[in-house]
Amino acid sequence: MGSIDTPGRPDAMSEVEWRVRLDLAACYQLFDYLDWTSGIFNHISARVPGPDRLYLMNPYGLHYAEVTASNLIKVDVQGNVVGESRYPGNPAGFAIHGAIHAARDDLHCVIHTHTVAGMAIAQKAGGLRHDDFNGAILHGAVAYHDFEGITVRPEEGERLVRSLGERNVMILRNHGLLAAGKDIPTAFLVYYNLENACRTQLAADALRGPDIVLPPGILAQVGRDRAAFDRSGQTARLLFDGMVRRMEMARSGRYVDWRG
Repeated sequence: MGSIDTPGRPDAMSEVEWRVRLDLAACYQLFDYLDWTSGIFNHISARVPGPDRLYLMNPYGLHYAEVTASNLIKVDVQGNVVGESRYPGNPAGFAIHGAIHAARDDLHCVIHTHTVAGMAIAQKAGGLRHDDFNGAILHGAVAYHDFEGITVRPEEGERLVRSLGERNVMILRNHGLLAAGKDIPTAFLVYYNLENACRTQLAADALRGPDIVLPPGILAQVGRDRAAFDRSGQTARLLFDGMVRRMEMARSGRYVDWRG
């Protein structure tokens, strides 16, 4: 990502918070670029480094394409806006994100969406299958939470946390998708696999003929292979930065000359 000295960082803001803001704003822009948005709704949140339980999220009323590092709002786990902001928050975002940030020290970024593919799989009784490449990667990682209505009641947050358990992926039945990670690039990679698994299942279900079901031994091997492949732990960051560059090239009309 860009330099921490990028113009726009307030003097009173720490460099580490500004770095998180840059990554989070880029993530919002990526979701817009990839068409994983739902108008002004849904949220991606990221915890602010430090001892306080504070996190950043999109201002209510702005489309993802309008989110910047500077206009992200900072809130506590009860949903109270910290500091000055021209924008309010969305209670539905607080109920989900605040509960998870309060309960899980290991998850610093939480993503929730209402994509068509995600909602389609969320309304299927069988949920997500694990018979394609992306689905196999998520084997054993997916939790489920039953639909209770629009998520605006704080008490549902406790049940959401119980449903998630120690996992970092959850399908909100009849609702949508949730993915989380230790940082923004990691959460993006998890969601990238989840969304693509849902889209693949949707496409496979539209085709005639039976699916090839992966046996438990192969699914276990996929987990071992994945750990071996990413020994450096840098895959998430490499994907995230590469996707940001691709987005910037598309928006600017400047592309790499492959003959160079």
